[in-house]
Amino acid sequence: MDPLVRAALALQQLVFRGAGVLLSVGLGLYVVCYAADPPPELATWIASGLWGVSVLWHAVSRWRSLGPEVELRRDLQLFMNLVTGVYAGILHLPGDLSGPFYPAIYVLMMVVAAFARPLAAVLTVAYALVLEAGLQFVAFGNGGDALLPHGIFLAVFTGLNVALFRAEIARVRRVSRAKVAGELERLREAARSYRLLGSTGDADDPERLMQSGVDEIHEAAQFALKLLRVGWGLQTAVLLGVERRGEALQVLEASSDAGELVSGLLPGRDGILGAVSSRGEPVSLVGARAASHATYYVERPVVGAICCVPVVEHGTVRGLLVVDRSEARPFEEEELEALRQATEFLRRVIENERVFVQLERSRAEQAKLYRAAGALGAATTEAQVIEAGVNSAREVAAFDFAAVTLFHRRTNQHEICAVSGEGADALVGRTFRHNAGLVSMVTANRHALPYRGEYDASRQVVFARGLHPPAVPSLLILPLVVHERVLGTLVLGSEKRRAFDENVRPALEVLASHIAVSLANARMVKRLEELATTDGMTGLLNKRTLLEEATRRLKSAERFKKPLSVLVTDIDHFKRVNDTYGHDVGDVVIKGMGDLLKRIKRDTDIVARFGGEEFVIVCEETDDAGGRNLAERIRKELEATTFQTELGPLKVTCSIGVATFPAAGQTWQALFKATDEALYVSKRGGRNRVTVWSPRMQGCAA
Repeated sequence: MDPLVRAALALQQLVFRGAGVLLSVGLGLYVVCYAADPPPELATWIASGLWGVSVLWHAVSRWRSLGPEVELRRDLQLFMNLVTGVYAGILHLPGDLSGPFYPAIYVLMMVVAAFARPLAAVLTVAYALVLEAGLQFVAFGNGGDALLPHGIFLAVFTGLNVALFRAEIARVRRVSRAKVAGELERLREAARSYRLLGSTGDADDPERLMQSGVDEIHEAAQFALKLLRVGWGLQTAVLLGVERRGEALQVLEASSDAGELVSGLLPGRDGILGAVSSRGEPVSLVGARAASHATYYVERPVVGAICCVPVVEHGTVRGLLVVDRSEARPFEEEELEALRQATEFLRRVIENERVFVQLERSRAEQAKLYRAAGALGAATTEAQVIEAGVNSAREVAAFDFAAVTLFHRRTNQHEICAVSGEGADALVGRTFRHNAGLVSMVTANRHALPYRGEYDASRQVVFARGLHPPAVPSLLILPLVVHERVLGTLVLGSEKRRAFDENVRPALEVLASHIAVSLANARMVKRLEELATTDGMTGLLNKRTLLEEATRRLKSAERFKKPLSVLVTDIDHFKRVNDTYGHDVGDVVIKGMGDLLKRIKRDTDIVARFGGEEFVIVCEETDDAGGRNLAERIRKELEATTFQTELGPLKVTCSIGVATFPAAGQTWQALFKATDEALYVSKRGGRNRVTVWSPRMQGCAA
């Protein structure tokens, strides 16, 4: 793009972004002029209209972009307009800047301190001081005696309000976060009581799953307990969960009309509750002794009879169903059977809900793996595969550090090719030899390490000595394996303990397999592209690719009216080299020529092996002189190169022809023909020389 166009666009964008500030400054100047010498009333009406439209526009713009992304300029434009309006209003009211209405500017500064970004608040105060200075010195000519105290009051008032408002907002946020965290912990505790809680990475919304599971069990339990209490004339029916391997009991659900129940833990080894918990058999008591066993009441009412039935799951007592009534009447066999059926109903409800939650987690996990497979399938390069793999891993498990290493078998080295998280700059691109570290062990054994996902930075080496990931408590290194061949590893680290437990590990292992397959596919695609576009012996472009690329660059040169030079290089007496030293030595010379051209060419040049001992270089924005200089450098470098053979040292030379667009030809066919004619002149002139095409050479090659 033309520099003048760029400058015009930049100026246009600057004016657009600063229009609000410029308008505020202009209106401020108008207020100063108005105070010094009131202009016509029409001008005042126009200025008032502009001010109103500007305030409304910037207020709406700021409202639409509420949040942390609110730009500084939006705050500045809005509040500078408001400062201008307040000063204009003060001037219209009795007393001017020393009147009773001047404190309105302090009220505005309080609003600025509360809602503007800190830098915007500072700039707004500065604008207010400049505007007041203009009024004091220019309009009223009083020397600005009141400016210093007004400025001090404005700065102090705004600063105090900023500090106080920010502190209060921070306090409210801390309290809100604490409340949310407490509610989530209460929900997790309830979920743990029913064995619903797994890893927080198991589903798209684990809190929603926990809440729905707990709610379902709560409603079913409430229904069963209330049905028991009302149907059998009981005063309380309570479901207790067994905690700490029977050492304590927790009230899970209750239906009672006899008083408040304990909200904390109850002793798990005392009375009939402890007996039922340890023996797993129902127990009931009648009479005065019954009340002493109803330890779940805050203030015990009259209890004439109490009965406790265990909730057994897979041979283990998971909870207790306890009922009591005020009458001293023993529980009959029919009532005991009803209680057993109620415990079985509650057990089935909990088990069903647990299965449902597990199914939901499995569904969410499969959905994540499906999305990961789609993202990895769309990746066609190693970099794209690595990026898609790390992003997909974030959906499966929460982690703070990630790295991908690739293992190069030829050199027996590992390369850290991608890092996300702390210390990324110090690790990415580093290589280390195969050693006794965790990455090397995972590569050798094809099994994830550490075994429990626990990492001790003082005892364990991940990459190599001197190359360390952050010291996190949880670490998991997964092998990337395809057909029993390890391509590299995926390293994940988390600040959270037990972040890679059995709940997320299987999914991460499946994901690692997908990443490995996609890496292998990306490498295969790259290899196929190389075979299709490059010469197998030299690694340079092949003839077909050269023709495509040269045609494209020639069109670009024609469009932008830039010169383009083509060099054709031919090794002198190459047939003699093959006949004398053998084709193996001839191949060495060809490869050496290819390496020389790779080393000398610019980044924008393209080099190809055109066939046999002939090479072509296409140089953009290069005229005859530039093409000759490059050709001479190639010729001298090859002449100075010595190839070692069984028959002794070997030196070769080359001849080069140079032709430049547009003088030598407007099409690729014409340009290449001109280059070939120049090469022919070099050969006929004694070889080991450079010839630049000129019109007198037309037809020489023929």
